[in-house]
Amino acid sequence: MFHGMHGGRGRHCGSRGDWSRGPFSVHWDFGGDARGGGRGRGRRMFDGGELRLVLLKLIADEPRHGYELIRSIEELTGGDYAPSPGVVYPTLTLLDEMGFIEEQATDEKRKRYAATDAGRAHIEENKEQVDALIERLAHVGERRQRTDGAPIRRAMGNLRVALEHRLTKGDFSQDTLHDVAALIDEVAQKIERLR
Repeated sequence: MFHGMHGGRGRHCGSRGDWSRGPFSVHWDFGGDARGGGRGRGRRMFDGGELRLVLLKLIADEPRHGYELIRSIEELTGGDYAPSPGVVYPTLTLLDEMGFIEEQATDEKRKRYAATDAGRAHIEENKEQVDALIERLAHVGERRQRTDGAPIRRAMGNLRVALEHRLTKGDFSQDTLHDVAALIDEVAQKIERLR
């Protein structure tokens, strides 16, 4: 019971809660590459081929460098998913080698890429899949927006702090532990019945 309150393996919408980002965050695991070293251990957001299509689509929409691509995906998902640089940059190198993107000459230190004619044609050939992938990202963002209640995050944070404080003091009797668990269960049941 209390392990769950501390560590957050409670899942919603196919994802796990994480105290560091609020109780209703959606986290995705892309082979361990989610931002921050692969926080999530949920289902994969994309396979490699799908990520290539997403990056290519974003570059076709507007020339971008790797960091901008990461931020763009993060913004689409409302902050719930961002592929790591360790996956994005090798994918950009592959897209470049495939002739789908090319580096632009800029004064910036970062490599900015633009889509080639071959890249745009590839996007058009796979338009249905590309649209579905972008829609998937947007859906994650919409779901996050619906569940991103600041007052609830604050209250959950207060509960976490109170539990940690009492548990680290070690002055809970077994009866008190059961009482606390019963209170939390009661609140959970009431929340489920809310309309």
